[in-house]
Parts: sequence; C-alpha cells; structure tokens
Amino acid sequence: MKKRFTHTLMASLLLASASGAALANNDKTVVLVHGAFADGSSWNRVISDLQRQHIDVIAVQLPLTSLQDDVAATRRAIARAQGDVVLVGHSWGGTVISEAGNDARVKSLVYVAAFAPDSGQSTADLANSFPAPPGSAGIAKTADGFLYLPGKSVRQDFAPDIQAAEQNTLVATQGPIRAEAFAEKVTHAAWHDKPSWYVVSKNDRMINPDLERAMAKAIDAKTSEVAASHVSMVSHPEEIARVIEQAVK
Repeated sequence: MKKRFTHTLMASLLLASASGAALANNDKTVVLVHGAFADGSSWNRVISDLQRQHIDVIAVQLPLTSLQDDVAATRRAIARAQGDVVLVGHSWGGTVISEAGNDARVKSLVYVAAFAPDSGQSTADLANSFPAPPGSAGIAKTADGFLYLPGKSVRQDFAPDIQAAEQNTLVATQGPIRAEAFAEKVTHAAWHDKPSWYVVSKNDRMINPDLERAMAKAIDAKTSEVAASHVSMVSHPEEIARVIEQAVK
C-alpha cells in the first residue's frame, strides 16, 4: 500500500512539474502593432490563429498622430501584458516597435512587411533610400495633413490579394496617419538588443520588397518571404502566425 502511494505521489509531482513548465514556456503575450492606413482589426485572423494555440494577444489601437503618441499607446499595451512580450509590427508599426521595443519586458521583435529604422533614422529616410513602390502614388492627403488611401488604392496597391468585401472593410476602417510622423526619428533601435524576425511580402506595392530584404539583413533578422501583398497578415494569416509562434517559443 505504501509503495503504491509513493508511486502515485511521484506521478502527481511529475505531472505538476510538467504542467508548471508548460505554463512557464507560454508565459508570454504577443502585442500586435498595426501600420498606417489600418487599425487593430487588420490582425483579426492572426489573433484567432494565435489564440487557438493558447497564446495571449493584445492588439494596439494607434492614434497615428506622431511616433511619440504611437509609442506611448504601445507601451500602455506592454504594461497590460502578462509575462514577457513578443512585439510585432506591420508597416509603420515596425518603426513604432523599434522604439517601444526598448522596454525591458520585450524579449523579441517581429517585423511584418515593416519599416525597421536604425537609431537616429526616420521612416522617410528608409523609404527614400530605395525606388518608390507603385502604391506611393495613390496616397492622398487631407487639408489638415493626414495621409489616407482612397478605395482604388486599397484595392489596387494596399490589398490586391484579398476578397472585395475585405477590401471594402479595410477602406472603411483604415486609420489616416499624420504625414509629419514619417519624418520622426527613432532614438535607439531596439533590434540592436533583441532577437528579431522579418517577413518579407514579395508582392508588396506599398514598401519596395527589396527595401524589406535590405532592412531584414541590416537588423540580422531570421527572415522568411511570403507571396503576398502589403497586408500579408490579412491574406496569409497562418504563415504570419507561424513566424510569431517561433518568436514566442
């Protein structure tokens, strides 16, 4: 009887230890940062995929009024997160995570068709370093200095590889960005100190794919490519989620 009790106790302790290790390994939160001409809902499919893997997720809603304001919004999300943070940025969101990623709780960075400026560098500096992509010609500007994409530009350049209904949703939910934000410089690029991943969109018409490859090389990122438009997280969510899971693990 005593021997059976001892075996049962040992089995229970081993099970508890294994469960505790599993919880510890998953004690991370993914914080998703959207880009210009979008909002947090652009991550919806990736969010569902990550949640099916029992990964905690927070999607930031950026004001898109300045780099400083967007970094502050991201830091609020980091403060809410449980455990360590994997910070993910799309497009303009890459600039945001390059600054906000200096938070000590951020352990890794994932760039999805995103800008990855260096310290003292702006988004505009990067964009102007390569030939302009076709989609840049379609950007419109409001009287008070905010940039947005007309419906034609969303369908033709921003998200040509998704269904018409989804394109219409992106047109309706997009977040205009203050033009001056693109000239704001990152103070210290977090990718110098944190392991990074980069997903290149091979068919991107908003950021030159060759610029994406150059940025991925410059930050020494674990790089993959997907045959997608600029919004790869909408058109290829499973592939983006798998890369994020690598960073989590």
